[in-house]
Amino acid sequence: MNQPIEIRSGVELPAVREDITLHTEDGLTLVGELALPVGQEPVATLVTLHPLPTHGGFMDSHILRKASNRLPQLANIAVLRFNTRGTESPRGKSEGVFGEGVTERHDLEAAMKFVAERGLPNPWLVGWSFGTEVALKYGVDQPVRGAILLSPPLHRATDEDLARWVTSDKTLVALVPEHDDYLQPDAAKQRFALIPHAEIIGVDGAKHLWVGEAATTRVLNEIVRQVAPSSYPLPAVWISEES
Repeated sequence: MNQPIEIRSGVELPAVREDITLHTEDGLTLVGELALPVGQEPVATLVTLHPLPTHGGFMDSHILRKASNRLPQLANIAVLRFNTRGTESPRGKSEGVFGEGVTERHDLEAAMKFVAERGLPNPWLVGWSFGTEVALKYGVDQPVRGAILLSPPLHRATDEDLARWVTSDKTLVALVPEHDDYLQPDAAKQRFALIPHAEIIGVDGAKHLWVGEAATTRVLNEIVRQVAPSSYPLPAVWISEES
């Protein structure tokens, strides 16, 4: 009989993993990975946008890596991760140089083009820190169901960017750590009040980097609650169906 596997930090559950490349309108090649459920079609797709590359953010930043390691199996979700321009990880280095959240617009467009070409269903943006800025500035123009923002600093995303979401029917959810270094829950509610349908979730005890398994579990559950509610909440253990 198969032993149950406790879902913890280093666990990598089964998925169909494919190294991919994205091609931007301004001529760059970006590197990434697509993780798909084994043996069935995904119910939704996460297009992930990593934290600030000049401060160590990349496609393997731990929440995004754990989403890729767990959600294809536990929630039947496809997870697309990639390095934005000039960003390097064990997968490789994407061409170009950091664009301060401006030229990264082309990176997001390239990811969405890939999603469309592959016929991946129900795409959602999941941005973390700097990735939330890219999602807020440019995601409203993309064919996504919505955006889930982790630790949004609202440094590069202006009130004008937020205002463009006001008339959008896209879901917008922000998870804001109680002890965030940049924007804490009360301030986030004030800034996002511009968007009546935005859901701001303050997370007690959490920090900007979502350190610890409890924080990871909370984040992944909130993502699943939005994009694949039939799989919410996520299980704490996994048992293979193979004999």
